[in-house]
Amino acid sequence: MFQNRSSRRWLAVCMLLVLPGCASPQRTPVDVNILAINDFHGYIEANPFRYPDPTAPDGVRTVNAGGIATLGGMLDTFREQDPQLLFISAGDLVGGSPPISAMWADEPTIEAFTMMGLKLSALGNHELDAGKEELLRQIRGGCESVRKDKACTFKANFSGAGFPYLAANVIDTQTGNSLLPAYRIEEVHGVKVAFVGAVLRDVASVVRPSGMEGLKVTDEAEAINKLIPELDKQGVNAIVAVIHQGGSTPEPFDKPDCQHLQGDIVDIAQRLSPKVDVLVSAHTHQGYLCRVGRLTVTQGDSYGHVLTHLTLSVMPGEHQVTVVKAENLIADPKRYVADPKLAALQAEIESQSRKILQKPIARIQGKRIGHETNQAGEAQAGDLIADAQLAAVKPMGAQVAFMNPGGIRGDFMLEPGQTYLTYSQVASIQPFNNSLILLTLTGAQLQELLNQQWRKDGGFSPLQVSSSFSYRWDAGRPTDDRVVPGSMRIEGKPVDAEQLYGVVVNDFLAEGGDGFSVLKDAKTHRDTGISDLEALIAHLTALDEAGTPAGMAQSERIVRVDKAL
Repeated sequence: MFQNRSSRRWLAVCMLLVLPGCASPQRTPVDVNILAINDFHGYIEANPFRYPDPTAPDGVRTVNAGGIATLGGMLDTFREQDPQLLFISAGDLVGGSPPISAMWADEPTIEAFTMMGLKLSALGNHELDAGKEELLRQIRGGCESVRKDKACTFKANFSGAGFPYLAANVIDTQTGNSLLPAYRIEEVHGVKVAFVGAVLRDVASVVRPSGMEGLKVTDEAEAINKLIPELDKQGVNAIVAVIHQGGSTPEPFDKPDCQHLQGDIVDIAQRLSPKVDVLVSAHTHQGYLCRVGRLTVTQGDSYGHVLTHLTLSVMPGEHQVTVVKAENLIADPKRYVADPKLAALQAEIESQSRKILQKPIARIQGKRIGHETNQAGEAQAGDLIADAQLAAVKPMGAQVAFMNPGGIRGDFMLEPGQTYLTYSQVASIQPFNNSLILLTLTGAQLQELLNQQWRKDGGFSPLQVSSSFSYRWDAGRPTDDRVVPGSMRIEGKPVDAEQLYGVVVNDFLAEGGDGFSVLKDAKTHRDTGISDLEALIAHLTALDEAGTPAGMAQSERIVRVDKAL
């Protein structure tokens, strides 16, 4: 009896005083809500999003999605449900942008995401397009810029990003330290969530060498894993990796737990520490909600079409995520009421840009000149752009032009009722404002250049060529020797291995971009001072004025001859 009475008294004291050593009440997980965006690329306005839909007449649904006002409206809706919602980005918020953002050095885009309350962004490769110092200016603010004709022209003062960029694997070689913070910890609903950022380790292959000056990039998974002990010491309850690298899958963008993800992100996911709870990816402009082993791996398409909504059930007091829910939601202006402040900013940007953007440039034959390549690797838009660059530099001695496919950002396309392509449409296809470089290469170097189109990993990056040039290739030949010997022609004449030829490329390629390293070994190197966009506009205009608007016919400059065809 005494023991029972004592036990009851002790229990009563525990309940009243909650003394140390007393049994703690049962803990329950709390929900942490995250909205993620990736590869926005300055798409301030809504733009077409196409996705498979069996209920659509042709199996594909097209909706106008995105735009900063609609994205702000989505955030407003979700913040009504959870005021502590975390909004994050997986990189490439800017760069490769349409002119409505690019003409202002992307400053309106950065202002918009600051207004949206973006908590952080992983560093993307396009944030490095103009180099380290310009990246730091975009973060910190100010008007001292390598883009003097664009910086601080939208507004007289630019205050920079109201959010940090994260990169655990980017080292400033001058200091030996990380260029940017590696991680950020957010405390919501009584738990700590760590976000660790990284950019693709081979970023140097997709950024011009001058943009990588003073920087070293290490392995994504290794850089993140090294931080785990430090995060453990800070008592985090969940870890989210935010990596600007991605993959692809044939499965729908909104299918939960997809199982067929492929690409570089899979290897990274498999090597991440088990303490990483979620992986938000980017770079490949795909939409997916996949599983790689135990790990949820997501990506939300591109250009603001989709936001990824993650709900993490996190256990307070320990590092444990019991459930991860993920969904990809279309940023549909018909579903979400525009945020008033962001709608006003969008209207201001459109107003200041309209006079330039709507300027008519030229007519084209038909309604569309596409940038998709055929089996040989040739694209209608690629033909046109290469011809434009050759026409611009031919008076200086150029005989052939090459264009990288990644620099062609869309189709030349007239909308219903439209007669002329506008400046906005043309500049959207060539948004980087690269300078054209005249190189001198031997015929042997031209052969080596073309053979660099095929990668050892099976990748194929087909250079687009001007009408002055043609060649044949065979997929049955070795990867580094697929161009058929003796098949190269310039103006119909065989290319001589020892002779020197004038070649025009953009400055990204001239510096060895996209792995075309032979271009760095050119005998001579001359910056023409002509931008790729200027050349394209001049060529389109000249064709129209001559009564022969740019057309859709391909000239089979590149011919594939392997037996598989």
